[in-house]
Amino acid sequence: MAAQNGRDLLIRIDMTGDGLFETVAGLRAQRLSLNAQSVEVTHLGSQGWREILGGAGVKSAAIAGSGVFRDEGTDARMRQVFFDGETPRMQVVIPGFGTMEGTFQVTAIDYAGTHDGEAAFEIAMASAGPLAFTPEAV
Repeated sequence: MAAQNGRDLLIRIDMTGDGLFETVAGLRAQRLSLNAQSVEVTHLGSQGWREILGGAGVKSAAIAGSGVFRDEGTDARMRQVFFDGETPRMQVVIPGFGTMEGTFQVTAIDYAGTHDGEAAFEIAMASAGPLAFTPEAV
């Protein structure tokens, strides 16, 4: 995969449940983290090496972003998702790689500002079910 612009990595949310996604506006930085817990099954016959049970454990994903307020619609939707404890469908578009899609819960929203700068926010989301990956068409 060739180098890509970081600004092309997008976090998108299904605003109304109709399957139409809108980019969360104003983000300057965004990140997708994929994790998998391992299940250790080491026993006396393991010959001194740890053994991991393949296919077991819990997989999870986390999305994080930070930026400035630019779009009232997506800003309001993300706040409402947090306060209502919703788990809407979201997408993370990874340029040159593909799109990760699934349900996420907004787990944190932080607001900050200084007297001589813009108001900014940080947002964190955790996967709330299985994710699907669609590779980018070549």
